Amino acid sequence: MALYKRGRQTVLPNSNNNVSNGINGYHNGVNGHCKSVKTTSNGMNGHHHIGNGFSKVPSAEPEKDYQSWYHEDYEDTPIYIGVVTYLCYLVLAIVGYIKDCLATIGIGRNSVPKDAPKHKDFVALYQDFDSFFMRHMYIKVKDCWNMPIGSIPAAEFELLERVTPDYNRTFRFTGRKHTAVNLGSYNYLGFSENKGRRTDDVIESTTKYGVGICSSRQELGNLDIHNELESLVAEFVGQEEAITFGMGFATNALNIPSLIEKGCLVLSDRLNHASLVLGIRLSGAVVRVFEHNDMQSLESKLRRAVIEGQPRTHRPWKKILIVVEGVYSMEGSIVKLPEVIALKKKYKAYLYLDEAHSIGAMGPSGRGVVEYFSVNPKDVDIMMGTFTKSFGACGGYIAGNKDLIDHLRVHSHSATYACSMPPAVVQQIISVTKCLMGKDGTSLGKERVRQLRINTRYFRQRVKEMGFIVYGNDDSPVVPIIICLPTKTTAFSRECRKRGVGVVVVGFPATPIIEARARICLSAAHTREMLDKALNVIDEVGDMLSIKCSKRSFKLYDIPSDEKTK
Repeated sequence: MALYKRGRQTVLPNSNNNVSNGINGYHNGVNGHCKSVKTTSNGMNGHHHIGNGFSKVPSAEPEKDYQSWYHEDYEDTPIYIGVVTYLCYLVLAIVGYIKDCLATIGIGRNSVPKDAPKHKDFVALYQDFDSFFMRHMYIKVKDCWNMPIGSIPAAEFELLERVTPDYNRTFRFTGRKHTAVNLGSYNYLGFSENKGRRTDDVIESTTKYGVGICSSRQELGNLDIHNELESLVAEFVGQEEAITFGMGFATNALNIPSLIEKGCLVLSDRLNHASLVLGIRLSGAVVRVFEHNDMQSLESKLRRAVIEGQPRTHRPWKKILIVVEGVYSMEGSIVKLPEVIALKKKYKAYLYLDEAHSIGAMGPSGRGVVEYFSVNPKDVDIMMGTFTKSFGACGGYIAGNKDLIDHLRVHSHSATYACSMPPAVVQQIISVTKCLMGKDGTSLGKERVRQLRINTRYFRQRVKEMGFIVYGNDDSPVVPIIICLPTKTTAFSRECRKRGVGVVVVGFPATPIIEARARICLSAAHTREMLDKALNVIDEVGDMLSIKCSKRSFKLYDIPSDEKTK
């Protein structure tokens, strides 16, 4: 079964290639990975730890043993809150339709967008529901989104104050700024900074190469630092080669169609990112969705696909591709990678792993969920990630074997037509990657990864102790706090902002109707004082809005003295 085709020639990479050190991971001493495992008693349920305190699997069969320390929580929303939430949206819809009806007879403002009369025979430009939702629901809470900042997105940032004279239709800046704790940016390792060694490297690179390339990689836009970056990324993630792109979203959306086509089957996690969904749709392949992180659902669909084949003809599928993410940015969950790999091998499928939120943030040295679970990176056929989070830059990459990357260099629309990544961005990624690998002569990279995990554990446990419903994995730096009601969700954002804490809130249609939430993103740059300030504000606002709905009791674990936040 071919992973991709080059012209008429079928290329057959070895999808089940195991290196001699076994599936259990990096036991060959590469980049300082630890060989021995020790158990520490630190009040964290007796988890196994390697070196700097990360939970690891001591067995050669991680697909079986990781469950002893892998823990995710998805507490159900209380029924009465779900009912009230549906009623809230029902009232908003009824009031909206009444206002639209009154506007048609000249009462009130008619804000319904309409196509020009000359376009009456064309497909409608405006969708009824989308327009209705924007006018009567989103407009009421617009101030909670698109909040402008006047500084770098560090652990603390400056929010620009703005006011609206027309109920959120337009905004006007007042000229004032407010300092707030940043709990919304994807600055997981704190590398979004404007001073220090990495910033100096970027300035030097800009002086040497300029700001823009003004050409694609296949023409005159390939610099020596682009080649250096790709070699470094391949080494960092443990793959043979890598290719980089200037936009993370396009890395998925424009490369997946180069790998699969009509006659292929994609098994996609229900909660996969929009970029993955778009790429799969553009490919023309058949897609079947399995329940989020549900291995029984995945295996059931794999077995059925192998037995039945394609619809009508029952011919075997050209390829079966499993598409998952490392860390899911809305749920805070972590993929059960060892089990996915086991199923992929069992049914001879291919695996596409999106590590946008996990690369840099997971694993002892930031190599993502592959390192977090101590699995062999060669067991992942297509390894994708972005530089927009932990690296403080932009763009994305795909890593895999040489044949795969050579194919993408020729057939990927993103590689063929897009302008090359700016030199300053390339240098930022190179400097951060070297820092994570220890090639800069320091241990700063590993220290930041370790600090992120400490902050994550501390913050999650504290929020659970307060009585909030918190989704996701204990080690995920994405912390969704479930609020449910749309009115309380927006009030939570506004009240936290008043008290000096910047948070991101998300609701329908980005989430299920009864699962509106505040999505907290933690950073290694957060100090214990910052976290405590934010926690106190969240606790106060939670009491004010009565959104502490958890029925479970949690006891805060004791942080060992060597894991205290500095």
